Amino acid sequence: MTRDSFDLIVLGAGSAARDGAGKAAREHGAAVALVERVRWGGSCPNVACRPTKAYLVAAELMHDVYRHAAERGIDLPAPVIDLARARAWKNSLIRTQESWVEVLTDAGYGVFPGTATFVDERTVRIDGERELTADRILVATGGRTAVPPIPGIEHVDWLDHISALELDAVPEALLVVGAGPVGLEFAQIFARFGSRVAIVNHGDQIAARADVEAAAELQAALEEDGIEVILDTGVDALARDGERVVATIGERQLRVSHVLLASGRTPNVEELGLERIGVEVARNGVVVDLHQRTNVAGIWAAGDVAVGPLFTPTAQYQARIAIEDMFGDDSRAADYTVLPTSIFTDPELGGVGLTEAEARDHGFDVDVVKHPLSAVTRAQYFGARHGLYKIVFDRETRRVLGVHVVSRGASDIVGSLAVALKLGATVDDLALAHHIYPSFAEGVKAAAEQALVPAANE
Repeated sequence: MTRDSFDLIVLGAGSAARDGAGKAAREHGAAVALVERVRWGGSCPNVACRPTKAYLVAAELMHDVYRHAAERGIDLPAPVIDLARARAWKNSLIRTQESWVEVLTDAGYGVFPGTATFVDERTVRIDGERELTADRILVATGGRTAVPPIPGIEHVDWLDHISALELDAVPEALLVVGAGPVGLEFAQIFARFGSRVAIVNHGDQIAARADVEAAAELQAALEEDGIEVILDTGVDALARDGERVVATIGERQLRVSHVLLASGRTPNVEELGLERIGVEVARNGVVVDLHQRTNVAGIWAAGDVAVGPLFTPTAQYQARIAIEDMFGDDSRAADYTVLPTSIFTDPELGGVGLTEAEARDHGFDVDVVKHPLSAVTRAQYFGARHGLYKIVFDRETRRVLGVHVVSRGASDIVGSLAVALKLGATVDDLALAHHIYPSFAEGVKAAAEQALVPAANE
């Protein structure tokens, strides 16, 4: 059996894997091997972030033409989506697998297609035919759609975020199981493309990790798009009825043409043989510390396969921390206290820092100021009725603890505020800063200015 030695073996070829490999080779001169079983480049550029956002752009354009073209003096027929053509455009934005292999090979990595299984703590075997050895191994094999234990689901050809992007026709009626970012984005995509859409969610709010008021504003906007939101329950059973699927939800039966699963992720660990070498794995991924170390020396994990936030930027962030720990020292540890996130619906829901509930749970003396999106000039051009700017701050120190925005461009707004929160900005800093008019971002200043009013009246 052929055996090759490297300084670092990276299992996977997605965002965490590529960032880790690049940093190791570039900054430490490491000889790196990449092993990929399914998809060079990983999920984000191929079947998740980039292609999904392409469909969101198309859906937003369709919505704006339908809702606003006539009022702005633009005479156009009612827009109709040709999903096969939209799919072709979406696919044109994606790098081919051959191109990915060429890019990674040209970068100087050892590129090995196949399924990797641990032989021991320093050795992996690929498809039972070739072995690679290294003193450092980074597990970055990502995750996949979790299939909930719904009776009858085995008889349903369900969709997920991958197969939904390959449809050639718009579903007539779509049931989305789960109200996280994936479920919400696909619900709005297909609602705006013309589907009748319902979302069912076990929790009592959509976007479970978002601020409660922000989530409620987004829900109102989605309902304005015709999406039915069913909360505090799940799907009790699924059954085929000819070409239809019958979903039993409590006392109700919902008949749909398609079901999309978006209620969670499962780490890709089964084929790795981690149990053979004693790596600890929890239900939601490989267990790691703040340096991305597993419980087995010489093995790190990053990205969706590891316990932690499941975002492309955090996957890259974790991989860089792991590489610094491998080749440098242990001075850098993962810190998610100021983590900007966004759901790319229209309006977007963006947040950075603590929600109001989290701030209270942390023992802060919390105060809150808010400003409605509808009062922002830029939003009025779009007739926006649902959205807000909310700032959570400590009453005594005035330090901003969190900012939550429901607006177009919310991702850009909260992302740009991450540094300010990290540096300890106060609500007064946000209120007294200059802003741009008319912009979506000015709503943050308008909210912050309300915190100055009590002081002025004292």
